[in-house]
Amino acid sequence: MKVVVINGTEVRGCTYNIKEIFLKNLAGDNEITEFYLPRDNPHFCMGCKNCFFTGEADCPHVDTVGPIWQALVESDLIVFAYPVYVLRTTGQVKALLDHFGCRWLVHRPEPAMFSKRAVILTQSIGAPNRAAQKDVKTSLSWLGVTSIKCLGMGMIEGVIWEELSEARRAKIETKVARFARGIKPTEQGRKGLLVRMKFQLCKLMQRRVLKKGIPSLDVDYWIEKGWLKCT
Repeated sequence: MKVVVINGTEVRGCTYNIKEIFLKNLAGDNEITEFYLPRDNPHFCMGCKNCFFTGEADCPHVDTVGPIWQALVESDLIVFAYPVYVLRTTGQVKALLDHFGCRWLVHRPEPAMFSKRAVILTQSIGAPNRAAQKDVKTSLSWLGVTSIKCLGMGMIEGVIWEELSEARRAKIETKVARFARGIKPTEQGRKGLLVRMKFQLCKLMQRRVLKKGIPSLDVDYWIEKGWLKCT
C-alpha cells in the first residue's frame, strides 16, 4: 500500500509520535512517502489564478506543490497529521491545500482521487479537534475523496511528549494502534453519495458554461475526460 503523509509541522513532538505509532501499526507491506510543512512547501498561494486559466504547470510554486500533488495521486492512503492551532489546522496545511483548489470537483477533478482513502490525525492539549479536522476533511471531500477517517487526541497533561506520564502515553498508543489496525490494506475507497452529488452539480455548472460558449480550461478538461459532450 502506498501511503503519503502530510506532516503539518516540522516539530517532532506529540503529533510526530502519534503519527509514528499509527504508521507502525498499519497492516501490510507499506511504501511510505512523507512531506513536512512548511519545509517541503513554504509558499502561500498568491492568488494569481494561473492554475485556473492556463494550468497547474504555470503555478509559481509548481516545483514544491507539484511533487506533493503527484504523490497524492499515486497513493492508496493519504494521511494528514497536524496539531490543532487556535481550534483550526495549521497555517502551513491550509497554504498547501489552497494550491489544490483547481483540482476541486467544481474545476478539474482528478479521477484517481475517487478511489483514495484518507486519514486525519490531530492532537491538542484538550481543545476540541473536530473543527481543525473539518478544514482538511472539507478540502479532501471536494477533491473527490469519500473515505475519510479522523482521530483526535487530547494530550491533557501537557504539550511535551516526553513529559507526559507513562500511563498517558500508553493510553494514547493503545488508541492510535487500534485505529491504525482498522485500516485494511485490501480495501479501496469508493465514490460515495455526497461526492457523486457534488460531481453531478458541478457537471451541470460546466454544461452551462459550455452552452454559453465561454472559453474555459475546466470545460475543455471535462470534455477530454468524457464527462461532457461538445455539441
